[in-house]
Amino acid sequence: MTSWRGWLLAAVSACFVLAAILVPALPQPLSYHLFADCRTIWSVPNFFNVASNVPFLIGGVLGLVQVYRGDGRFIDPREQLPYLVFFLGAVLTCFGSAYYHAAPDNARLVWDRLPMTLGFAGLVSAAAAERVEPKLGLRALWPLLAIGLATVLYWYGTERAGAGNLIPYAAYQAWTIAIIVLLIAAFPARRYSHGSLLVWSAVLYGIAKVFELLDLQVYRALDRTLSGHTIKHLFAAAAVFAIVRQMRVRRPL
Repeated sequence: MTSWRGWLLAAVSACFVLAAILVPALPQPLSYHLFADCRTIWSVPNFFNVASNVPFLIGGVLGLVQVYRGDGRFIDPREQLPYLVFFLGAVLTCFGSAYYHAAPDNARLVWDRLPMTLGFAGLVSAAAAERVEPKLGLRALWPLLAIGLATVLYWYGTERAGAGNLIPYAAYQAWTIAIIVLLIAAFPARRYSHGSLLVWSAVLYGIAKVFELLDLQVYRALDRTLSGHTIKHLFAAAAVFAIVRQMRVRRPL
């Protein structure tokens, strides 16, 4: 690993760790559960926010099948594991997010966030293995999973205790996004071709986060047909499909 690049990853990671520890506790705002589109269709509450999770299931299953069939042309068979975790996280996100959106509250939000940590950990591990050093990326997978799951459980435990603290989970999610961006920017793809599809995946997820923030505004702009949060699900699922595509077309360099 080139020295300045390694120090950059370490410095950014340290900043997020300090933020998780030092930023004052922030409970989950109850307004988070108030989504713009609350329509019930075919007896399904919040229908579009529930149904828009189906693409996660499709993308996740396609990805798992491709890894099982040997697509991805893995130089080291152990490199399959982060992708299995990532695509499994996508499948479980479909069910967890649909369950949450059917009746949004903190208790159900846990089941939305837990699968997402699998996806984050798997993709960071895969990107580090392919762009930095295979052993580093593979060894990081289990600690990343443990930390991600711990931040969700910690958040929910503090909410139940009456002193909710969302900061560690928010820092973890933000860190995974920042690290993937840094890995793309500072470490060229050197094991497999079509590394640009990871870039597309990051861009699509970034667009998804913008639509999440503009939930009500998008709903009004589209004359109450689709909300920003529904479109957020579609773009986030498109990010999964970008990785599926990468598995299908890439070759070892």
